[in-house]
Amino acid sequence: MSEYVLELKGITKIFPGVKALDNVHFQLKKGEVHALMGENGAGKSTFIKVITGVHKAEEGEMFLDGKKVDFKGPRDAQAAGIAAVYQHPTSYPDLTVAENIFMGHEIIKKGIIQWKRMNEEAANLLKQLNADFKPTDEMGALSVAQQQMVEIAKALSTHARIIILDEPTAALTKNESEELYRIVDKLKEDGVSVIFISHRFEDMYRLASTVTVFRDSQYIGTYDVNGITNADLIKAMVGREIKDLFPKPEVQIGPEVLRVEGLTRLGYFKNVSFNVHAGEIVGLTGLVGAGRTEVVESVCGITRPDDGKVFLEGKETHIKQPSDAMKKGIILLPEDRQKEGLIMTWGLGRNVMLPTMGKHAKHGFNDEKKEREIAKKLLEDVDTKAVTIFDPATSLSGGNQQKVVVAKALGQEMKVVIMDEPTKGVDVGAKAEIYQIMGDLAKQGYAIILISSEMPEILGMSDRIVVMCGGKVTGELNRNEATQEGILELAMEKSK
Repeated sequence: MSEYVLELKGITKIFPGVKALDNVHFQLKKGEVHALMGENGAGKSTFIKVITGVHKAEEGEMFLDGKKVDFKGPRDAQAAGIAAVYQHPTSYPDLTVAENIFMGHEIIKKGIIQWKRMNEEAANLLKQLNADFKPTDEMGALSVAQQQMVEIAKALSTHARIIILDEPTAALTKNESEELYRIVDKLKEDGVSVIFISHRFEDMYRLASTVTVFRDSQYIGTYDVNGITNADLIKAMVGREIKDLFPKPEVQIGPEVLRVEGLTRLGYFKNVSFNVHAGEIVGLTGLVGAGRTEVVESVCGITRPDDGKVFLEGKETHIKQPSDAMKKGIILLPEDRQKEGLIMTWGLGRNVMLPTMGKHAKHGFNDEKKEREIAKKLLEDVDTKAVTIFDPATSLSGGNQQKVVVAKALGQEMKVVIMDEPTKGVDVGAKAEIYQIMGDLAKQGYAIILISSEMPEILGMSDRIVVMCGGKVTGELNRNEATQEGILELAMEKSK
């Protein structure tokens, strides 16, 4: 019998004009957590779909327990004990948890669905996962982390012995990620094999014993997690060394641009004060739920504070709605770029020009030629990788979508740029490019507020770091004195 529960050899998948996978290999042992890493576009998603029977490879072979298999579709993969849990759970929000768990493989006796038994089975599965919700709860009322737990329960209900987790921590808080780690550890103990896809090195080091890297649709190598350095892993993923992942430029800090004094919104944050100068990057950090995003939303007029003042270039300013903030030069690049930063079905050019639509009008008609020229230049300025400005935003990777959001901001008169989790869900190569853009903006004299949960990012890019916990500012550190331990201590400090 083979030592591998799953093995793929020479897998090639071709779409019209694109070789999505080019002779890739993969081996998975029983009870192993095997990380799969690579930049966006490396072929990871296509690879999952080959394993789960969604796509059929043109070349190559797949083996389960040493026996060759040829899946005709997803049902074959499910019957063989393979299940995938995706970053964005594909659930039915109006149905119960139990109904979602057993969707497509309901327990039926004499033509009648056995609701009571399904609820009991679902309750047992949720108990195994330490879930804090009931099988009769409505799916739409659950958090993203809880919905992922339901997807894992669904996989277990099909007696899956191979579970693929696709970017499962991307939308989770630190505590929720820890809970997911605990679940994966238990799956491993129970002999379930896990393929774990993530951009986060901490996920890999915490969970996996082995990591395989894909680059440009090709297999690069398989490595022992304990035997590979961050630098070597980055080089394998991007094909080059990123010597300075955080290209923080030395910038002459200018005068104060934005100052927040005693900003309060009942139930969200209290007495928050900080400032940011021209050419300065101020990191705003803390554990998820600390109130960071809520503060900047009040600064930008998305919500109304109950107390406090905002000063722009030394003068008190009153911002009642987002359009006021934009007119005054305060731009927020939101955390959820797909829902709040872009219209995903629109072309890139239309997205970029949306805030300034009509600005270049002649005699009441939009000058579309002029707008296209401006959009093309703005997209080129941030090195967006796309075929044309007419490509829909859906066609781009996460990193390139973020660049379009930045290009949209560059088309406006800016003074303060607020970036909320700008590298969330993007690969290491795209991260370096976004940091470069951030540094270029600082050199041009923009005041930048960087909201991030990633400690290396905050430490690597910030001139000053403002730390929040429980809706309050618990401390401020300059670049030279800041350490990961110091920030965490402040982030976990319960202000009185």
